Amino acid sequence: MNTTLKIISLLLTYPTEELQKGLGELAQALQADETLGDRRRRLILSFMDDLASKDLFDLQERYVFLFDRTRSLALHLFEHVHGESRDRGQAMVDLMATYEAAGFAIDAKELPDYLPMFLEFLSVLPEDEARELLGQTAHILAVLKERLRKRKSIYRNLFIVLESLALGKPDRALVKELLQHPEDDPSDLEALDAVWEEEVVTFGGNSGENACGPDRLQRQIRAAARKPADVSAQASH
Repeated sequence: MNTTLKIISLLLTYPTEELQKGLGELAQALQADETLGDRRRRLILSFMDDLASKDLFDLQERYVFLFDRTRSLALHLFEHVHGESRDRGQAMVDLMATYEAAGFAIDAKELPDYLPMFLEFLSVLPEDEARELLGQTAHILAVLKERLRKRKSIYRNLFIVLESLALGKPDRALVKELLQHPEDDPSDLEALDAVWEEEVVTFGGNSGENACGPDRLQRQIRAAARKPADVSAQASH
């Protein structure tokens, strides 16, 4: 499984000539992962075939429209639950502390909640721990999978595999809540600007807690998917 997580982390990055040239080697490594299973392997290999068969410029343009210019498909985990609120900053600090505690160093130019980086981190952990942490993001993975399905994007294959590798099932109430958020059109630049300028709702359900590590990570990525009224009701008890 660890090999597969590393491979998916690479496949979710911006397509480059180097990535295209390395697909054969990645496919061999995938075939050697005996824990993967035939269905998961086929889904990833089908995605690799797509990358190998298309013009690099077209692949890069597709990637930018999907993940860079479509906020509802952002590959930054906390974007989907915290937006640009202050809670996201604290969540970043907590996730960075989790990385550092495990001896995992990251490039300073990338945010710690970037999904490919998070998957690379999971790939160096014991399998049970990696599956548990991946499961804490399952509702986000499920939302991204559904939005990619609507776009008939083959990137959906990778999220099907990730969701199946996660420990536990996504919280359907949280998935439904997130899917109700409006999706932006990457070709509508005016509307895109409006989405980015939209006032962010601050949820603060766990803002007074100081614990770091996986438990805090779980709270941070779940809290903002709840309605503000629900959080207020919980705080009053």
